[in-house]
Amino acid sequence: MSEQPQAPQQHFEIQKVYLKDVSLETPNSPVIFTEQWQPQTEVRLETGATPLTEDLFEAVLTLTVTAKLGERTAYLVEVQQAGLFTLRGFDEQQTGHMLHAFCPNVLFPFAREEIAALIGKSGFPALLLNPINFDGLYLQRLQQQQAQAAAPLS
Repeated sequence: MSEQPQAPQQHFEIQKVYLKDVSLETPNSPVIFTEQWQPQTEVRLETGATPLTEDLFEAVLTLTVTAKLGERTAYLVEVQQAGLFTLRGFDEQQTGHMLHAFCPNVLFPFAREEIAALIGKSGFPALLLNPINFDGLYLQRLQQQQAQAAAPLS
């Protein structure tokens, strides 16, 4: 009776969650507080990951929120929420998904809370960010990369 080789066992663990960088600008205060509050709000996000050892990675979620009244910026807040994660037994594709979709899902509630607190402390009405489908964004990014790789060079 021969033994079948066993697939490596997958292991995921959150080692630490921390703020890596925080920035808040209110360039037009206090005059902006005298205007009617109907801002145009833009939310940008980025994910990044850096290997630290063979199975320890830093994942960083960067959220940038800009609120404008007309052409004038009411506030710009940026939070880099980071975490150290142990990933073992995942193939390259699975590791990419874990670092750019799963880990950002873990980090997002922390970043959302920090952004809400900063905006509130700066005197503006609360902003509650909607949930983000990081899995969908990751798949979209992969499809774009595949399309670019398949495009003929001209």
